Amino acid sequence: MNANESSTTKNAGESNGNAEQAKGVLSVVGIGPGNDEHITPKALQAITEAELIVGYSTYIKLVKHLIAGKEIVKTGMTEEIGRARAAVEAARDGKRVAIISSGDAGVYGMCGLVFQVLEEIGWTREQSPELRIIPGITALNACASLVGAPLGHDFCGISLSDLLTPWPSIRKKIDAAASADFVIGLYNPASGRRTRQIVEAQEIIRSHRPGTTPVALVKSGYRRRQTIVHSDLDNFLDFEIGMLTTVLVGSTQTFMFEDYMVTPRGYTNKYSMSDGATIEGQTPARSLVLDDEGRPIGAQ
Repeated sequence: MNANESSTTKNAGESNGNAEQAKGVLSVVGIGPGNDEHITPKALQAITEAELIVGYSTYIKLVKHLIAGKEIVKTGMTEEIGRARAAVEAARDGKRVAIISSGDAGVYGMCGLVFQVLEEIGWTREQSPELRIIPGITALNACASLVGAPLGHDFCGISLSDLLTPWPSIRKKIDAAASADFVIGLYNPASGRRTRQIVEAQEIIRSHRPGTTPVALVKSGYRRRQTIVHSDLDNFLDFEIGMLTTVLVGSTQTFMFEDYMVTPRGYTNKYSMSDGATIEGQTPARSLVLDDEGRPIGAQ
């Protein structure tokens, strides 16, 4: 009987081991702008270890030299749900899968949709697949680095695509961000069939800040056909803007310096730029002291 008990215990252990081996891995990977220099080592590792790569056809092309010999599922635009389902199902069946997005998969990417599919099938963390979320450099970060330091203070990203979000809702977000003086990054600003949104966005933002506010247009940042245009709020619509363009609109504090776009953090509200001394009336590591009109006391 003891021998049988030992045998049963061993078999159970072997069964658990096999089950563990059969558990798939689903890596949701942000590949950044799309060139190897800006893909993180962790993202490269996930792609290398994956048996199956799932992605939008354009993004698959960006990493084609990294995925030779692997099984690939690629589909076109508007087929995101199918891609998410294919990735989840394959990983659930035990495969090592990487589903890729440009930039960061959690920022206008596939990550949220993957979670919706997992929720729909009743997945739990203990079940297959093991989920790994691997961040990437966003379009906003990448484009900002090409034009200076426009994100030095509070900023937001807003997509102008109304394919999934009602335009009235997007208008409210633009107005709120503009009135609050955020630096604004506009994703998906225009396409061949969708041109009015960027015009309306300009009108809304211009109602809250000067027409001289710096604006940068970055197309295909860090890719082969990269172009960069510096303009201002009054005139940026004179230039070509499409789906591959990210529009960076400065705040009322943003300025141009040597063709760089800079948004200051606010150090001159409290410190002297000449020697770093604290301005009279302010205290280091304490909240700004304001005058009766709501302006920082002693600000330069």
